[in-house]
Amino acid sequence: MTETFNALFAPASVAVIGASDNPNKVGGRPIHYLRQFGYKGEVYPVNPGRDTIQGYRAYPTLDAIGKTPDAVVIAVSGDATLEQVRLCAEAGVKAAVIMASGFAETGEAGRQRQQQLVDVANAGGMRLVGPNAQGTANFASGAVLNFSTMFMEVAPQDGPIAIISQSGAASVMPYALLRQAGFGVRYLVATGNDADLDACAMTCAVAEDPTVRLILVYLESMSDPAALARAAALARSRGASIVAIKAGNSQRGARAAASHTGALVGNDAAIDAFLARHGIWRAGDIGELVRAVPLYLQNRTPGQGRTVVMSHSGAVGVMAADLAERHDLPLTELQPETLDRLGAILPEFGTANNPLDMTAALMGHGDMFPRVLDALGADPQADMVMVGIPVAGPGYDVEALARDAAAFCDRLGKPLVASAPQLSVREVFVRHGVPTFVTEADAIAALAQYAAHARLDAVAEDPTPPAAQPLPGHGLQDEARSLSLLAEAGVPVVPYRFCASASEAVAAFTALGGGPVVVKGCAAEVPHKSEHGLVRLRLSDAPSVAQATEDCLATLRALGVDAPRVVVAPMVKGRHEFALGVSVDPVFGPLVMIGEGGTLLELRKDIVTLLAPFNVAQAKAACARLRLAPLFDGYRDIPALDLDALASAAVALGNWALRHRGALKSVDINPMMVMAAGEGALAVDAVVELHGA
Repeated sequence: MTETFNALFAPASVAVIGASDNPNKVGGRPIHYLRQFGYKGEVYPVNPGRDTIQGYRAYPTLDAIGKTPDAVVIAVSGDATLEQVRLCAEAGVKAAVIMASGFAETGEAGRQRQQQLVDVANAGGMRLVGPNAQGTANFASGAVLNFSTMFMEVAPQDGPIAIISQSGAASVMPYALLRQAGFGVRYLVATGNDADLDACAMTCAVAEDPTVRLILVYLESMSDPAALARAAALARSRGASIVAIKAGNSQRGARAAASHTGALVGNDAAIDAFLARHGIWRAGDIGELVRAVPLYLQNRTPGQGRTVVMSHSGAVGVMAADLAERHDLPLTELQPETLDRLGAILPEFGTANNPLDMTAALMGHGDMFPRVLDALGADPQADMVMVGIPVAGPGYDVEALARDAAAFCDRLGKPLVASAPQLSVREVFVRHGVPTFVTEADAIAALAQYAAHARLDAVAEDPTPPAAQPLPGHGLQDEARSLSLLAEAGVPVVPYRFCASASEAVAAFTALGGGPVVVKGCAAEVPHKSEHGLVRLRLSDAPSVAQATEDCLATLRALGVDAPRVVVAPMVKGRHEFALGVSVDPVFGPLVMIGEGGTLLELRKDIVTLLAPFNVAQAKAACARLRLAPLFDGYRDIPALDLDALASAAVALGNWALRHRGALKSVDINPMMVMAAGEGALAVDAVVELHGA
């Protein structure tokens, strides 16, 4: 593959089939860029109607060149593309960029034509970018095999950033924002239909470049997650980062008709979990994609992300504190000795706290700012600093403020950002290398993203899954079988008996201790028992158990169940009802859902999702993101809940699902009764669905 990517990013020669003398046409723009941006190799325009094109000798056909170019741009119509691909493959071309559209994006017939391109190319040892691709670019080598107009409007400059996108527009939007902010971009690739060399493979390729510090990715589908995982591992191994947008909701994975889990998890949650597993930050939009770029490029350690907000405006401090809470960015609890030092520096009407208000006394007191920074730098809990400068003018030594801020960063290696609405102020801070934002909202969001991404990187992993094991059975499993499978998995389940008659149910009632029990109709064909009156609660004597059993068996027979059964189990009262579930995504594997249980599960949707496998610490960290998380520590008269038991059950469920991922379709446990801390958790009701009819 290295040979292929070298052919695209550092080719010794490039041919453009469908070449135009007009640089504003698709077939002319790559030639214009190759000349303008310093490409040193050979350029071979191919067009039977011209002798020269943009100053280069033109050739009527590819074979008329007399030698095989490393890379070819195919800029002819869709109907003519297949023949040109065939000729290139036969000539031994290593890689081609296909710019023509009219393939898979048009429907099934176009998809078949697209597959022909790939088959013909690969048979000759050639790889394709596209079709429907804007193209590739390496601004270090000048190999710009791309037709975007953006490079005519916004001049390129080499730098430590790569942009990989399935969309042409989504590749040049971040490019423009970065270049206009003064950042250089080395690679820009827009892969189009991803028929062969897709965006994941391209991300993996640029991750091998040791000078690339940040890779920005835009995806609409994820055809090769393994390649993206390799790219993430490569990047992490040398301290580089990947930030990605995954746009649109692709087709949901297969889910059980009787399970809430598939509907609640869906494919988008699988993507979230996958990206988090591999230390890739998922951005919500183009602004978030590029917002924290200066922090990534400086690569200063964010520690635990504890931040100090300082300004000479109390309002900025208050708003920044609100924003920090919204972004889950912890503000530093300054040490007493730090507060004492600050109190001696600030005027008596300043605020020696966090947020820290230096007041307008900053104007005319040039030594205040560096002294405050020195005090903060000595505080072991001050990991990052945000400086708000809402106004500056005569009396404010902006140059000194920026110089002191930069010196603080260089000396201590701690991230520091500034916010300033005035362009003149921002320009000074940027010139000194301080990441600077227009608003405190952007500054806080960038710090929060950077710190959270560092935490993702710290726990990122690429585990090797165990060999898949079969499971007997197919389709929906009844409750007894479902509970049995979960017990084998290591999930604690309520004691139960499986009964075919009233006499068996009464015997079960006695064997279970004679306390209050529940009798439930049990048939795989009837997963929603409550809707049919098949759940009878708080039965405390044998006649009640017998009557409930007869009623349930009769209802099941009326519903067409051939061999009706009931489950008899003791009533279990937990401190809170939770739900656990599994949805096996066809691409990413088993996802485990943890959330609030009961009948309002689908309404509240207070859930978190993890990609198996994971450990107890990761499960507990995920549970901390639930809205009901305060219950784990106790709330008013409710004792603390057994989070360890819930997390351990989730881990066991995830490991079991991973072992049986080929046979398992979904699991729905609701409720999972969680007791007070130290008292455990029990699965009370469950439905397992296996593949097959």
